[in-house]
Amino acid sequence: MGWIRHRFFPPPPSAPLISQKAVAGPVPWVIAIMTALTVVAAAGGMALGSVARTAASDLSGGVTVQIAGPAAEEADRQARAAVAALTAQASVREVRRLSEDERSELLRPWLGDEALGEDEDILVLPELIEIRLAAPADQAALTHIETALAKAAPDASVSADMDWLGPLAEAIDALQWLAIALVGLLVIATTAAVLLASRSALAANHDTIEIMHLLGAHDMQVARLFQRAAAVSAAAGGAAGFAVAELAIFTLAGRFAALGPGNTAAGLGWTDWAALVLIPVAGVGLAAVTARLTVLATLRRMP
Repeated sequence: MGWIRHRFFPPPPSAPLISQKAVAGPVPWVIAIMTALTVVAAAGGMALGSVARTAASDLSGGVTVQIAGPAAEEADRQARAAVAALTAQASVREVRRLSEDERSELLRPWLGDEALGEDEDILVLPELIEIRLAAPADQAALTHIETALAKAAPDASVSADMDWLGPLAEAIDALQWLAIALVGLLVIATTAAVLLASRSALAANHDTIEIMHLLGAHDMQVARLFQRAAAVSAAAGGAAGFAVAELAIFTLAGRFAALGPGNTAAGLGWTDWAALVLIPVAGVGLAAVTARLTVLATLRRMP
C-alpha cells in the first residue's frame, strides 16, 4: 500500500535552494507596468501608422477643382464646362460636382449661419468638383488636368487631396518616433530593474551560494537558478501587464475607429497583434538573459 500513498499523497517538496521571493522581489510588478506601457505605446504607434496608410490610400488619386471669383452664373457655366471636359479625359475615373447644400455644409463651420443664410445673398459659394484619377495625383497629373481646364474653366484651381495630408503625416511620423523612443526607455528600465533584483538576490543568498560552490556547483549552475526564477517572475508580470494593456487598447478602440477603419480594435490588424504578443515574450527573454549575465559577472568577482 506504500506505493498508493506515494502515488496519490506525495511527500511535500523540499524548499528550493534559491528562494523565489528573494529573486523576484518587486520585479513582477515592475515588469507588469513596463509591459503594459510598452504594449500601449507600440499599439498607439501602429494604429497611427494604420490611419496614415488608410488616409493615403483613400486620397492618393483624389483631386479637387475649385472655381471661385466669378459671378454665380459664370461660375455655374464654368463648372458645367469643367465637368464635361474632365469626363472626356481618359485618366479621370470619376467626376462629381458638389451641390449647393454640400458646399454650404462644408463652409458652415467656418463662416457661420448668417453668411450662408437663404434669405441674404451675402456670399457666392465657390464651385467644387471632386475627381478620382486612375493613377496617383502627382504633379504631372495635376498639370494635365489644368491644361484640360484652361479653356473650359479659366478661373478653376486644381489641388491634390494629398496636399493637406503632408503636415498630418509629419506629425504622425513624429508621434511614431516618440513611441519607439518610449519603448526603448521602457526596455532600459526593465533591464535595470532585473539587474538590481538579481544583485539583491545574490546578496541575500550569499551563504547558500558558497555552500553550493563547496559542494562542487559551477557558476553556470547557480546562474541557471536565478535565470529560471527571473523568467518565471517576468512571465507572470508580462502576462498581467499585457492583459491590462489589452483592456486599455479595446477601451480606446472607439477613439481610433473614428480616425480610420481597421480590422480589429484601435485600427490594428492581426499582424500588429502578433507583434504586440511578442513584447511580453521578449520581456521574459530579456529578464532571463539579464539575470544570467548579471549573476555570472557577480560570481566571477566573488572569492
